[in-house]
Amino acid sequence: MPAKKSMLRSQNAPSKKAAIPPDPGSKRGVSNWKEAATWLRARGIEDIECITPDLAGVARGKMMPSSKFTSNTSLALPSALYRHTISGEYPDETANFRYEPRDSDLKLLPDLSTLSVVPWETDPTAQVICDIVDVDGQNVSYTPRNVLKNVLRLYDEKGWKPVVAPEIEFYLVAMNDDPDYPLHPPKGRSGRSIIGGQGYSIAAINEFDELIDDIYHFSEKQGLEIDTLIHEEGPAQLEINLRHGNPIELADQVFMFKRTIREAALKHGIYATFMAKPMQGQPGSAMHIHQSVVDAKTGKNIFSNPDGSASKAFFHFIGGMQKYVPSSLVMLAPYVNSYRRLTPDMAAPVNNAWGYDNRTTAFRVPVSDAAARRVENRLPSSDANPYLALAASLACGYLGIMKEIEPTAAAEGSANEGSVDLPRGLLEAVALLEGEADFNEVFGAEFVGLYAGVKRGEFETFMQVISPWEREFLLLNV
Repeated sequence: MPAKKSMLRSQNAPSKKAAIPPDPGSKRGVSNWKEAATWLRARGIEDIECITPDLAGVARGKMMPSSKFTSNTSLALPSALYRHTISGEYPDETANFRYEPRDSDLKLLPDLSTLSVVPWETDPTAQVICDIVDVDGQNVSYTPRNVLKNVLRLYDEKGWKPVVAPEIEFYLVAMNDDPDYPLHPPKGRSGRSIIGGQGYSIAAINEFDELIDDIYHFSEKQGLEIDTLIHEEGPAQLEINLRHGNPIELADQVFMFKRTIREAALKHGIYATFMAKPMQGQPGSAMHIHQSVVDAKTGKNIFSNPDGSASKAFFHFIGGMQKYVPSSLVMLAPYVNSYRRLTPDMAAPVNNAWGYDNRTTAFRVPVSDAAARRVENRLPSSDANPYLALAASLACGYLGIMKEIEPTAAAEGSANEGSVDLPRGLLEAVALLEGEADFNEVFGAEFVGLYAGVKRGEFETFMQVISPWEREFLLLNV
């Protein structure tokens, strides 16, 4: 459905996050519109990309000249934007999935603390992430950034602040303009396609030195902080770890990193993909999330007692993850392809177990001191919308603390032996999301109904495609 062109935005609307002063060396963020104008002039910015994540985490929005951005100009998107599938189709209405009758405008409200340059553009261009509000200026609760903010508000009401650190895996693949053909690793500087089994190999990273340099340069210019970069087990599979911090800021960074990595790869004639399972027989790509919770006043980790031992809140957080994450898995593994990663013997957990420094469990407790005690959620795939994945993971832990849910005993040895303890496919995962009444409290009934409707629509689109497996084994045998 076409976007509407008009809306009103208050030029003096305050930014909601701490700002970085607009000095010439500042790479990211300002606190008000006056500082924004100064920041843009200092860099000779000509155009502004006003972007926001849709349900899939795809950047949607509009571009405008910088002179209009700092004047009383307005931007809007149609509400239907949050009701279409990844393929751009609009599912039929159901009892819980409804379209706004008039397809009214939603306003883009720039968060000026996210203002940064777009380093891959040839003309001087900046970008800003926007929140979505209605015509009265109220947050639209079902949009991804606001879903996460609503979960964080629950923590804030208890005097807590979650701290997260995502790890994002992705593949580099050779360009492929025909989706009927399988993907293949690209050729590196040696002229050969890289092979698998190169976990933590420096030589494998060096195959793509110039591309990785561009990722670092693009990230630095945007004020994005990479902690470490490694080569994973799959051929040309890389992982970027981000420094821990505020969940909204980290979700913003993942959102921006995906754009950055894709653009850097395209510059070198390569695709970067965050599909959960892009190549048959190879490991999938995860977005592991490290989580802890601190007291807002003292800064102390509530997962640890004063004597350094693990607290009740720590175990209850894990208990909540065990109980609720399987029902929220569709927010962590959102596509049919996501469940190809969550299969036995493919280096991903297929359980809801937890354990100490045990990578076969869904919820791993890394070795750390008391101040850094945390829980790593190893179930999310890299195709997940980072805002929704963080919201789901933190909401499950919150519910565990509030309901004092006790976890099982920590797993000893491999936790992946035996039956799969998770939904095996998209429709099963959607049904579990809808069936969990406690999610209406943390996500809102409107979001649950809308998200479930979109996911069902995507499944129906998938079912219209005949796969090579069906042609291979059914064509002449049945």
